[in-house]
Amino acid sequence: MAREQRIQLTVNGKSYEKTVPVRLSLADFIREHLHLTGTHLGCEHGVCGACTILVNGRSARSCLMLAVQADGADIVTIEGLRAEDGTRHPMQEAFHENFGLQCGYCTPGMLITTIELLQDNPNPDEQEIRETLSGNLCRCTGYQSIVNAVLAAARKAQSVENETGRAQKTGSRGKP
Repeated sequence: MAREQRIQLTVNGKSYEKTVPVRLSLADFIREHLHLTGTHLGCEHGVCGACTILVNGRSARSCLMLAVQADGADIVTIEGLRAEDGTRHPMQEAFHENFGLQCGYCTPGMLITTIELLQDNPNPDEQEIRETLSGNLCRCTGYQSIVNAVLAAARKAQSVENETGRAQKTGSRGKP
């Protein structure tokens, strides 16, 4: 069996081609080979959620994946959430405005998880949010501020969508 394998993948919009040990975790690849240290390692058993990233648009625990399994994948880490001009992702802004973080260790996984939630369900209730977050551990916040942040992000996204819909119906001058 080969000890190394060449992989090609896209991380945060940038293409990479690297030779990696076949037993290297995706989390370690992201942190040590790409120097993107926002993906945190907590339990290294997939329980805490700190290492959660998006792989082809779906959340995944990067500590449970091998880097070679991500060959050909499109990956988004916490570093890839900001716009090119530095503007925060709306979920990052909601966490900031609603005090949805304290020490910050769980925050990357919480953000990725909740972004996926709103992609799947743009209008979740508090129970749905709590159920989604049950796979992410936080020792600091008690979760209520995180739940509040997700509810705020969902409301804001709905408001923007409603405004966009009205603007399209009325045209650029605001008249029907």
